[in-house]
Amino acid sequence: MTLVSERNSADVIRAEAAKLFFDRGYDATSLRQVAAAAGLKVGSLYNHIDSKEHLLLQIMGGIMDDLMDSIRRAAAVEGDAVAKLQAALAAHLRFHAERAREVFIGNTELRSLSNGARDVVIAKRSEYELLLQELIEEAGTAGLADVADARIHVYSFVAQATHVASWFKPGGRMTLDEIVSIYTKFALRELNVPNADARVGHSTS
Repeated sequence: MTLVSERNSADVIRAEAAKLFFDRGYDATSLRQVAAAAGLKVGSLYNHIDSKEHLLLQIMGGIMDDLMDSIRRAAAVEGDAVAKLQAALAAHLRFHAERAREVFIGNTELRSLSNGARDVVIAKRSEYELLLQELIEEAGTAGLADVADARIHVYSFVAQATHVASWFKPGGRMTLDEIVSIYTKFALRELNVPNADARVGHSTS
């Protein structure tokens, strides 16, 4: 098996496992079911994972890695501290809406991990929250935002994105671009950013 096909197999395994964990729950899903969904024999799974818990950790850790990468790339936009924060928040919201299944697993199955694996995911979450916190603090330090408590603002913005992930469906009353725009405006208003609505406009698409 080539390196490319091995990567493809690993991606398929994680994708099918995520579907099953979402639909059935982690505890009610067997590796035999994952293998069948991925079109593999059970033994072939062990070329990519050590155990079912390792598979869950791959999914939960991978979603955090992808989220961090998305936010870092978004925050690299040119502009002032609010422009960087705005871009990061828009990416944060969009990611949660587009990857809702994995977000749900990340929020509900942390309890299914053993202490060591749980610590890995928690550390990644803390790193992510710290990145958002730093962007908020930079906007406050620049005098462009009224920051009451940066960490609490982070909790608020994370909760908003998680909420969007719980109800957004493509083809609904509003497009994802419109939803991202509205929630980004809410976030900037929360920070008393001058001309928050004008800053956002339709630039989050």
